[in-house]
Amino acid sequence: MPVGTKATVKTISPKELEEDIQAQIILGNTYHLYLRPGHKLIEKAGGLHNFMNWNKPILTDSGGFQVMSLKGLRKITPEGVKFQSHIDGSYHMFTPKKVIEIQNSLGSDIIMSFDECPPYPATKEYVAQSLQTTLRWAKRGKDAHTNTKKQALFGIVQGGIYEDLREESAKRLIEMNFPGYSIGGLAVGESKDDMLKITGLLNKVLPRRKPRYLMGVGTPKDLLDNIANGVDMFDCVMPTRNARNGTIFTWQGKLIIKAARYKQDFSPIDKNCDCYTCKNFSRAYIRHLFNVDEILALRLATLHSLHFYLELVRKTRSAILENRFDQFRKEHENKLDSTRE
Repeated sequence: MPVGTKATVKTISPKELEEDIQAQIILGNTYHLYLRPGHKLIEKAGGLHNFMNWNKPILTDSGGFQVMSLKGLRKITPEGVKFQSHIDGSYHMFTPKKVIEIQNSLGSDIIMSFDECPPYPATKEYVAQSLQTTLRWAKRGKDAHTNTKKQALFGIVQGGIYEDLREESAKRLIEMNFPGYSIGGLAVGESKDDMLKITGLLNKVLPRRKPRYLMGVGTPKDLLDNIANGVDMFDCVMPTRNARNGTIFTWQGKLIIKAARYKQDFSPIDKNCDCYTCKNFSRAYIRHLFNVDEILALRLATLHSLHFYLELVRKTRSAILENRFDQFRKEHENKLDSTRE
């Protein structure tokens, strides 16, 4: 899912997302949209789809990760989290019910339970206590969610890197019978081995016929490794953020487009790509745009990287359906995360 935190995927128009990149679903964020422009304004506009002119599905994160990241600006209570806005310092309160109400106003198609995302590293005692809070909040949020015909509410599996806590979290959420399950609290500093240990465990526990969404992940290799562990859905700012900084993902690895070696390189970013950028512009031209601070550099680099990510997922899906996923993964995984200077 391309990330559109504040009701826009940075530098890209909805038309480009739909026609050039062929995105099927994008992500927005409850915390940021609540603060600006406000969920009630978006509701008056006819919901987030109308507000941003995006006619395909939208998933909204609950804002739990953002609120927990405020550290000194928030206080966790049994009822929810009292926090100060990072914009103007004003005080606000997120409860499980409030977060559902905000997402109801936004009108997104898939919504998230409010959770406490524990920091990494954290003691098992702290994570266990945090997990109980998340489970209570999940139940309260599900009870508050009445718009079930138009919005699918996912429960969020927490538990840090502790396998028994993750299994407890998953089983308790399964008892609540959510239509889908998110895996939160990963890609927060733990090792890749720990991440894969947890998703491998949850692959054995979570229902196979309901979607599993790994939040905030990741590199192209991360996608392949976690698809192998049964994950269905991903979001990450990496393709867009890295592109805006001049690091572009390709089938041959990451390309640092600002490097001097590309000054007279008139080949496309990726000869195996049929995106608008690769069909029309050279590495030399895009490098030039970055060097003279032209906005088009950010747009062309982002277009390519998003196209690449979605093409990777499309080809992976085809490989799964054709029973050749292991071969596909073996062919590409080592090259995808390498870096070409």
